[in-house]
Amino acid sequence: MTWLNLLYIIIGVALVLWGADRLTEGASSLARGMRVPEIIIGLTIVAAGTSAPELFVSMVSALKGTADLAVGNVIGSNIFNTTLIVGCSALVAPMVVAKSTVRKDIPFAVVASLLLFVLCFDDMDSLHLWGNEITRSDGVILLIGFAGFMIYTFHTAKKDGLMPTEEELEDNAEQPKDYSHLLRNIFWIVVGLGCLIYGSNLFVDAATYVAHRFGVRQSVIGLTIVAGGTSLPELATSVVAAYKGRSAIAIGNVIGSNVFNILLILGATAVISPLRIMGITIVDLMVLLVTIGFMWLFAFTKFYVSRREGAVLVGCFVLYMGWLFYLI
Repeated sequence: MTWLNLLYIIIGVALVLWGADRLTEGASSLARGMRVPEIIIGLTIVAAGTSAPELFVSMVSALKGTADLAVGNVIGSNIFNTTLIVGCSALVAPMVVAKSTVRKDIPFAVVASLLLFVLCFDDMDSLHLWGNEITRSDGVILLIGFAGFMIYTFHTAKKDGLMPTEEELEDNAEQPKDYSHLLRNIFWIVVGLGCLIYGSNLFVDAATYVAHRFGVRQSVIGLTIVAGGTSLPELATSVVAAYKGRSAIAIGNVIGSNVFNILLILGATAVISPLRIMGITIVDLMVLLVTIGFMWLFAFTKFYVSRREGAVLVGCFVLYMGWLFYLI
């Protein structure tokens, strides 16, 4: 039975990742057929698509009463992103970071992490946050922060001349819309959503069973297996982008994903079902803050992350994983 559930975990991850890819591709094709500008597709559909695995897994976890999987998924994914993904990408090729990213975008991710830290505990009497809760009102605060991030992102894109002008939008509107693949795109959107929902259910049920079977805390499962599985799209995207010399995409992918994970995913999940924390510790939250701080410091010094600094980030990931498995 245990091996069968381990198989279900693998199948669940595969379905979630494939479903997210199909949903994103179908939605992007549909938007292009409707003559929606590429920049808007990138800022919305593609960005949300890479965070869809975390979103669905966290929501399903919360609805099934396994809040530690949901919170651990987000915290673990962000640590995974900041240490392993940025670290591996920098080891492949040193990552040049734009000044605007260092001065505006990364600080937004740091603030989001600090906000989560504040909302996760009522006091600091213990390393454990046992019984504390991310309430619906906390979820609303996170969603307001996400709305602010999106407004800021679109404003910055418009200021930098990346957004289409009114004339271009009018020209776009006058062009005939392509409905030739409408049914195909809708089909893939529906299939993608179905795989996300079914795969998330399968994954959460199997991970919960394995945690109970071996006496492992759900938070540890969330911080490791769940986080690693749902972060695979960001890992693949960033490493390939770094290899091709497109480090801006790699670092932007990580920052955007971190902000989406905390503000949108935890915010939406908490609004649907308040998240009672039972196994996440202040150590986990401190690792989240310290690692994003390291990435900011490395990027700020010379506006790039070197191979040596990438190795430091990967080392932080290995030490943290060692700490988690030591606690089992």
